[in-house]
Amino acid sequence: MAREFYRSQRVGEQILRVLSELVRRDLKDPRLDGVSFTAVNVSRDLSHATAFFSMLDPDADSSETATALAAARGHLRRQLGREMRIRRVPELHFSHDESLAEGARLTRLIDDAIESDRQRQEDD
Repeated sequence: MAREFYRSQRVGEQILRVLSELVRRDLKDPRLDGVSFTAVNVSRDLSHATAFFSMLDPDADSSETATALAAARGHLRRQLGREMRIRRVPELHFSHDESLAEGARLTRLIDDAIESDRQRQEDD
């Protein structure tokens, strides 16, 4: 029977849970208010992990948040090692997740197209 999940996927899911809790509980940086992690991709050899984050405030500066996360990288990695009890903790990288903003943009475009069609039908 084939494995359904690779170890890197399971480790990524665990990192996602622990990282979210650590940022909420341990970090007091105001630039990290409203940050949530959407996914974590871990390399197959478990040496690197890219955590994708989004922000509740769509107008917030993602570069400031990325800078704050990069500054806390060492602390987060050390805490991940303690909480997860894995031999080798992946090197952490952070990237802004654009999918939520892109989804909102597409929803606005669809709503505008529907409204435009509705206006055209009313004019006829």
